[in-house]
Amino acid sequence: MNGGTGGIKVLGVDPGVSGGLAVIELANGGAPVLVECIDIPVVGAGAKERVDVVTIRNFIDRHKPAHALIERAQAMPKQGASSGFKFGRATGAIEAAITLCSIPMEIIEPSAWKRFWKLPGKDKESGRQKALQLFPAAHAALARKKDHGRAEASLIALYGMLARYEHGGDVLESYRREQLDAVP
Repeated sequence: MNGGTGGIKVLGVDPGVSGGLAVIELANGGAPVLVECIDIPVVGAGAKERVDVVTIRNFIDRHKPAHALIERAQAMPKQGASSGFKFGRATGAIEAAITLCSIPMEIIEPSAWKRFWKLPGKDKESGRQKALQLFPAAHAALARKKDHGRAEASLIALYGMLARYEHGGDVLESYRREQLDAVP
């Protein structure tokens, strides 16, 4: 992954305690770069496990993204009340950390960014494979199947960058066409 070169940075968030954070950067008319991606940091274990908002704040402060996109949290079918509460609490903590860092945040529908990347519904592996295709230099950070949260966060961030800044130049538009036409 790249340390960044001072361009536009966007934070993508796959929420929940098993999700991820990713920062994508566009600098000097080049292709977007995955600067860094991490698992959602947590403290505690079991029923006491919760999001580590201080670590999230430090991650955001280090990268200083111009904008953040977070996937809309929603209850999953057959998810118990305790699991649903834990997921909602984690998502709220992440949103609060972003807001307290004064980063403009947009909540996006899972179907919007998945449709954009032509990904099937709930298949986490196809998202990870798409992120590996788009960011081959980040292979080490996305190598394991359990890195799907990082991968989804990177796809969310890139979706936001392409949707938000696509009118900013021909490089981004050609990158978008190239990547969408590459592999189904």
